[in-house]
Amino acid sequence: MSMRPYLTILHPGEDEFVEKRSRFIGRIRPVTTEQQALDFINEMRAKHWDATHNCYAYVLREGQTRRYSDDGEPQGTAGVPMLDVLLGAGLTDVAVVVTRYFGGVLLGTGGLVRAYSKGARVAVDATGIVTMQPCQLGMVTCDYNQYGRISALIPQLGGKVEDAQFGMVVVVNFSIPCEQVGALEKALADATRGEVIPRLTEIRYMPCEKGFDR
Repeated sequence: MSMRPYLTILHPGEDEFVEKRSRFIGRIRPVTTEQQALDFINEMRAKHWDATHNCYAYVLREGQTRRYSDDGEPQGTAGVPMLDVLLGAGLTDVAVVVTRYFGGVLLGTGGLVRAYSKGARVAVDATGIVTMQPCQLGMVTCDYNQYGRISALIPQLGGKVEDAQFGMVVVVNFSIPCEQVGALEKALADATRGEVIPRLTEIRYMPCEKGFDR
């Protein structure tokens, strides 16, 4: 299966607001399995057992799963609008719960849609969206006089020097977007007259917010 970049979050987010005396609390959390999503939802239900509603939506890469619940609100006024916020932001592997404490004033269908959409949106805004990009991990072994060129070359191609060990020779561990592996191999060969050849290890999703800078 091909690995493609995707948008997600790395950290939980939380925010709240009051709409016509009803208190809305939006929370979002990164999840990678349906069980993690359900655990988060149940955690919020237990935390806010006295709330009027705990509505949720989640999107997973696993099985391309999409789930939502209005939790007693009129059908289509909570879960679907929250899901639409996640999908509109292009997010996956996330779960959002919007808790409502009823304030005594009915919001109407349109008002509920706007409020639950806002609850999901403020939760997203409270965290940071990142691109998870398939990256090749690897290492190169070089002489000390080659280290400066190599450590500068990797970032120029969109990669990152993860660490380096200095002994009789220098071992440089790096990560680089998969599509740049060929360019890196050629650049290393050109810069070292074919003396340095990278040893590729594993491919892993890694986060980047702008380009590949982390």
